[in-house]
Amino acid sequence: MAARHDLTTDPRLQEELLQARRGTAFFARKLNELTDEELDGGTRLPGWTRRHVVAHVGYNARAIARLIEWAATGVETPMYSSPEARNQEIDFGATLSPTALRNLFDHSAVHLSVEWRDLPDAGWSNEVRTAQGRTVPASETAWMRTREVWMHAVDLDNGATFNDIPAPVLERLLKDVTSAWRTRGSDTGLLIKVTGTDLTFGDTSAADPTIVTGPLPAVVEWAAGRGSTGVTAAGPAASAGEVPAAPKWI
Repeated sequence: MAARHDLTTDPRLQEELLQARRGTAFFARKLNELTDEELDGGTRLPGWTRRHVVAHVGYNARAIARLIEWAATGVETPMYSSPEARNQEIDFGATLSPTALRNLFDHSAVHLSVEWRDLPDAGWSNEVRTAQGRTVPASETAWMRTREVWMHAVDLDNGATFNDIPAPVLERLLKDVTSAWRTRGSDTGLLIKVTGTDLTFGDTSAADPTIVTGPLPAVVEWAAGRGSTGVTAAGPAASAGEVPAAPKWI
């Protein structure tokens, strides 16, 4: 018999699942505020309409659900068969009728939540592979989904901002982004400081770094390539105080 509540008893994982579900609810609210006609409108992602964003978030839930099925059964079920298949799926989803597109989001979110709910404690440490090829425990899927729904709710560009994203999510996002930079070596000479906190990221060993400063929501917005409103920059790469573009994240 299926469980009526999450089988995991890990308090930290329970909190992470709650944050993912809250983000899903927030995305749903912003989606429901859009008329069917407004789904054709642009987003904060170049080349993508709102239809593309909704399709991506819906198919992402299905893809993550496949990872949970993998963790539960031991049968390898990748997120996507290939990057090309992922892109084709999103492009197809963007052509769905408004009703079908909304149903895709709703049904896939419920499916993923049920897969999470029914995975026992022992399954969460089982390893799966992300679309980027990283091997991670199944517990990482909670964060993978959290990042998607909160960020893309803002990308819908109908009123949500990075200020709406909970601070713990923003901080972890910033750690993700700056870790990716560090892995590629693209943060050389770049230091990021979050005002009002002790948070500092980037090239802390640089003798004369370019320093980007701002409140946490604005810094994450800049680091994720969504704009530079609310941040300032000083140093070699900040010509006349102009904020440089953030290094590529994904």
